[in-house]
Amino acid sequence: MKNNELRKYSAEFISTFALVFCGTGAIIVNEQSNGSLGLLGIALTFGIIISAMIYVFGNISGAHINPSVTIALVIGKLTSKREAVFYISAQILGAILASGLLKLMFAKNLTLGITIPSGDILQSFILEFVLTFFLMLTILGVTSKKEFSSLAGLIIGLVVTGIILFAGPISGGSFNPARSLAPAIVSGNLTALWIYITAPTFGAIVAMLVWKEFNKKVKI
Repeated sequence: MKNNELRKYSAEFISTFALVFCGTGAIIVNEQSNGSLGLLGIALTFGIIISAMIYVFGNISGAHINPSVTIALVIGKLTSKREAVFYISAQILGAILASGLLKLMFAKNLTLGITIPSGDILQSFILEFVLTFFLMLTILGVTSKKEFSSLAGLIIGLVVTGIILFAGPISGGSFNPARSLAPAIVSGNLTALWIYITAPTFGAIVAMLVWKEFNKKVKI
């Protein structure tokens, strides 16, 4: 493995660790402090940490921080299958390590910030699918234009904050398989986990296909 490749995978490991540690950590803190952060505080924590990681690691790995994003980029032929395997492995390992550390710190917390539908399963599936679709479109849009390069992290972070505020009370607002998989595994609660693996991935893939189609038409 080349040094440049190792830097990329390490960047994905660290950035996904940061997302899960700070984001799900905010959920745990909110639970243990009688709601001191609230939904807005939790959403802002996720959005801010994603924004920060994009600015720190965007020029190294692209700051996917999300297996669904990586898979969609493979479908769009914007990254290789080989690189995607290492990216996703690094993302999941970083997420699990973060949840493990949170478990060590907050041993009495049983959920560790897992995502579980508050109501109908189909409702949560649709929310996760549609909002990941728009998140992926945003990522593709702002990273494809040089004039938005300095604002990409801020815009993506704001979108993440917004969609968590919208979907958080219903689906938990994941939009990221690694973010949901890690606390589910470490807590031992796999309830409805399939939603948070499949819906975001399908949403990101459809967004990529739509993006490619729109850009194909623009070129004609």
